[in-house]
Amino acid sequence: MNSQGTLVEAIEKLRKEGYTVDFNLLEDRIVCKEQNLQLFHDQFQVDKFVRFDGMTDPADEMIVYAISASEKSGTKGILVNGYGIYTDPMTNEMLASLDIRKLI
Repeated sequence: MNSQGTLVEAIEKLRKEGYTVDFNLLEDRIVCKEQNLQLFHDQFQVDKFVRFDGMTDPADEMIVYAISASEKSGTKGILVNGYGIYTDPMTNEMLASLDIRKLI
């Protein structure tokens, strides 16, 4: 995804593309409380991402992930996470699932 624009614009664009579920990150899975959905590292893929660098404030460093669940469920959603010193703790499996190398 093109990293220009704002976080809100990126989220709005992804929503128009069908990424409507709001995911939250836990140490070893992503969850959507509204749908009572839990996905572990082998149950989703990152379709694309956009990274926002905090030019003046490191607290503004964020990554927006467009995530698709397994083909069986067809669920598509968004995960917003900080990076750098503000990254949430994750297991190695989750780190590998969200790793940029998987996107190539």
